[in-house]
Amino acid sequence: MDFHNTDDSVTRRIKAMTDRISGLKANDLYFYNQPVEEILPGSKVRVNGREMGMYASYSYLGLVGHPRINEAAKKAVDKFGTGTNGVRTLAGTLTIHTELEETIANFKHAEAAITYSSGYATNLSVISTLMGRGDYVFSDKLNHASIVDGCLMSGAEFRRFRHNDMAHLEGLLKNAPADVAKLVIADSVFSMDGDIIDLPKMLELTKKYHAWLMIDEAHSLGVLGKKGTGIEEYFGLGDEIDIKMGTLSKTIPSVGGYVAAKKEIITYLRHASRAYIFSAALPPAQAAAANEAFKVILDEPERVEKLNLNTKQFIGGLKSMGFDTMLTETAIVPVLCGEDDVAFAMTREAQHKDVFVLPVVSPAVPEGLARLRATVTAAHDPSEIERAMDVIGEAGKKLGIIK
Repeated sequence: MDFHNTDDSVTRRIKAMTDRISGLKANDLYFYNQPVEEILPGSKVRVNGREMGMYASYSYLGLVGHPRINEAAKKAVDKFGTGTNGVRTLAGTLTIHTELEETIANFKHAEAAITYSSGYATNLSVISTLMGRGDYVFSDKLNHASIVDGCLMSGAEFRRFRHNDMAHLEGLLKNAPADVAKLVIADSVFSMDGDIIDLPKMLELTKKYHAWLMIDEAHSLGVLGKKGTGIEEYFGLGDEIDIKMGTLSKTIPSVGGYVAAKKEIITYLRHASRAYIFSAALPPAQAAAANEAFKVILDEPERVEKLNLNTKQFIGGLKSMGFDTMLTETAIVPVLCGEDDVAFAMTREAQHKDVFVLPVVSPAVPEGLARLRATVTAAHDPSEIERAMDVIGEAGKKLGIIK
């Protein structure tokens, strides 16, 4: 490397990363940003010229390529073109944007909704707009990076409670000054572990200690609840969460993020959150696709049922082989491998047999807890899931993870 300063901390960090990548590539263990050449019918993709079963997608209800959604996107391009050429506050707001926000509000049983250009930008902007210096935010230890970054950016006092540990959360809330603004925030379904937050207890605590509650539903929309409307439906609750955040890029086959809440909160965010005011509006096709996708979920509830059956099959099958799938109850299924190199080797073995899975290693998860983070969708056929489990099982035996 030919840098101006060859021995500062930036140079050392760059070198450590590039050395790690070179070592992985040399051993056929590098699976970062593999380009998918084609998304095929069902749950298959073409990667490096080979047809593979996709077990790393967040298309939980198999809505990618749905004819109604594709048609809505095409019509929006014909009507509005391909871009908005600006921010929402200038010339960027289109009727499809307001229609999408009304659809989200209705779907989430909220008074109003606001959309952003990405899920990451949503968390970053919403938390830092609502909270400030002197306020307190309480965040689950395993919350998504965008939540952590939003909490840090807000300048509020940042307290992290042990994962899904409501007694620890209560202790932190009790110790906070009574007269400050407090926000409790958590993922609904945790993106690395697949388990579900204890929402009823969390609601009880936020009411007791007069705290706001924000829940990130990136991985529960379309997944939890009989109709797939999310965590409140799953626990049999009404409109209880103050700030319901979610993404438009997982179950919903588009891009962006949203918050659904009381009208006053949405009005405040629309006039005060920087990622809304200073970011370009969602492209028309993406807004229209998202809008139609919410309607398809309600019109085709059998997809949620199929996802639940496939999830049970996948978790049950892997557990019966002897794999540790941690505490998952959802379509995110961690297959614990231990050390990073074992997770990389498991990925290599599976991909060589045309099962597209990916590893999650440190620092994304703690050292010693590296894993495959496999996902199933409503688009998988039970026979395909059986084959994927056979391949993963064979790899696990070869690498000594199971007997």
